Amino acid sequence: MGATSSAPSWLALAEGGAPDTVAAWRALGNAFAGLESLRKVLTERVTDGDAPRILREQEVLAGALEEALAETPDGALRAPGGEEDWNVAQTFAHVTAARRFLPTWAAMAAAGNWPAEEPPTVRPSIPGDPRATREELLVLLTKSRRSQERSAEQLNGHETEPCQLDHPLVGRLRCGDWLLFAGVHDLMHLEQLHRVADLHRGP
Repeated sequence: MGATSSAPSWLALAEGGAPDTVAAWRALGNAFAGLESLRKVLTERVTDGDAPRILREQEVLAGALEEALAETPDGALRAPGGEEDWNVAQTFAHVTAARRFLPTWAAMAAAGNWPAEEPPTVRPSIPGDPRATREELLVLLTKSRRSQERSAEQLNGHETEPCQLDHPLVGRLRCGDWLLFAGVHDLMHLEQLHRVADLHRGP
């Protein structure tokens, strides 16, 4: 997690289309070391009415995830995915779940629909199906894109409102911050996926 001094081509492309999300990812750094820097970037770059723009950045990252999956050799889907003991399929499915649920829960809060009993709980270490096929993973990615579109519509104009969602590593953010943070999470795993793909492509 975190950027290197000379950005790889995939990151340069992502930064061109999602500059605010990449800036937040760079600020966070390794092992969630830069939480205060992350919050500063979010405060500067997420304001009311920004949800459509943030969604466009998240669409760029969805395309980057799709491309990373396409570049991953078939044999690598069951290889270690760079996160705990998960394989690549588990890691990719985990990413698509975060893309769906973090913005969805934030939109619930923005709409005043946060449940008093049994509120949503973020559990960051839940892997996806280890046997998921490439086609199934693409379906999950498509679902996440549609879900983010709906969430962005609900978040628009409410981006700076406080959100009750509590992340065990990040803490609490504003409603619109969660839409952008979903992209930060994408970047964490995109880095892993490209590293795995490079290892399995060989010289």
